[in-house]
Amino acid sequence: MGHGKKTSLKATLQLQQSRLKAKQKAAHSAEVAEQKRKSQNTGKGKGSTRQPTIPFRPTDRILLIGEGNFSFARALLVDPPSTLEHLPPTNVTATSYDSEEECFSKYPDAKEMVDTIKQRGAEVLFGIDATKLQKYSVLKGRRWDRIAWNFPHAGKGITDQDRNILSNQRLVLDFLRSAPHCLTPGPMPAIHLGRKHKKRVDGNDDGDATDSDMEMLPISAATNSGRGTVLITLRNVSPYTAWDVPRLAKTPPKLSKLGEEPNPRYKLLRSFVFHRNDWKGYEHRMTKGERAHGHGKTGGGGEDRTWEFCLQD
Repeated sequence: MGHGKKTSLKATLQLQQSRLKAKQKAAHSAEVAEQKRKSQNTGKGKGSTRQPTIPFRPTDRILLIGEGNFSFARALLVDPPSTLEHLPPTNVTATSYDSEEECFSKYPDAKEMVDTIKQRGAEVLFGIDATKLQKYSVLKGRRWDRIAWNFPHAGKGITDQDRNILSNQRLVLDFLRSAPHCLTPGPMPAIHLGRKHKKRVDGNDDGDATDSDMEMLPISAATNSGRGTVLITLRNVSPYTAWDVPRLAKTPPKLSKLGEEPNPRYKLLRSFVFHRNDWKGYEHRMTKGERAHGHGKTGGGGEDRTWEFCLQD
């Protein structure tokens, strides 16, 4: 019985991949048209500066998942964007899947980063599995306003691309099932549509925004009363786009095992380009072999993109 359900999950994820490929073809055509339009308007609006999208507030309690060498946590605490200059370090908890020994062995610069983070007053935890957050006594009963995972990856080294995609989709699903145990409850965050808002596509009539219309959409919340959110950042190129993270969050497949918690449904609040240079000193480190030591790439061209979700009512 359990085996049949597991096969059903695989079939569901593969069906989502097929739908995504069709969606990507349409999106590519739209992108080509948009690039042509931009090239025709070259020269207009010169002198304007890009306003960085910073998804944190100085009052947020922030849980960072899957830190590699802890360079993002360091950037957040030591040399943050101006809007976060008054973020209390005690509001930040930075976690690593690796043990302390494994982390320092894999990333030679990690110890210095961790020492700096601790000196600032932030919390550092090792050996934290993002798919089992509710299992750790150090996290039980605590809630965060933002749970952020930059560039999640199962790190299994699977060479078959389809199996690799499925492995990472399961990782994301398990994380999204675990995250609600650590999210701050509250009312749905308010969204103000920005000037780049475009009409919805792909029959997306559930009130969520699409990737193309979310670049300038700040969440308005002057206090910490809003519902906590999950931020997932990935390369927005193949094969990562095949993971189809927004659809996994909004319409997750049925359970694969008896006795598991049901997959929660999330609402996509916004997505935006993640600019690494907004976080001074941040380095994305990969998870396998030499790639873990700063070698290798995560897909040519394209961009990094962050998707922000909150639990549906």
